[in-house]
Amino acid sequence: MGTKYKGQKKEVSALDTYIKLIRATDTIKSKVIKSLSKFRLTENQFNCLDAVFYLGPLTQKELGEKLFRSGGNITFVVDNLEKNRLVKRIRDENDRRKFLVHLTQKGEKLYKKVFPYQLKFLVEELKSITEKDKKELQRICKKIGLKN
Repeated sequence: MGTKYKGQKKEVSALDTYIKLIRATDTIKSKVIKSLSKFRLTENQFNCLDAVFYLGPLTQKELGEKLFRSGGNITFVVDNLEKNRLVKRIRDENDRRKFLVHLTQKGEKLYKKVFPYQLKFLVEELKSITEKDKKELQRICKKIGLKN
C-alpha cells in the first residue's frame, strides 16, 4: 500500500518509497525480535554481542555509534547484558576514564549458539529475493545511508 497523498509526482514517489522501505524493515524486524526472544535476547542485546564478537572490546560510546543508539539506550542494554553475565566492563588500561565492554565466556558461547540460527532465519526470510536484487538493494541502502 502506498500513500494516499496527491501531490507532485516526486513527492508521491518519495512517500511511496519510504512507506515500502519502512514496512519491509518492520516486517523483518518484528520476526527477528520474535526469533531472538527464544534465546531471551532483545535485538539490541544481540547486536551488541555481535559488534563486540566481531570488533573486539568497545566503549559504550563506540557501541552506540556502531549501532546508532543513544548513550542511555546502550547503557541500559549493556547493564542488562552484564546482569546476565554475557558481557563485562573492564577499565581501559590506556585511559582509566573509559570502560571497555568485553564478551564473557558465557556471552561468547551464547552468541556462537544464536548466530547460526539467526543467519539461517535471515537466509530463509530473504530467499524470495534473487542475489541480483539483494546486491541492488544493498547498493541502494548504502547510497541512502551515505547521503547523510
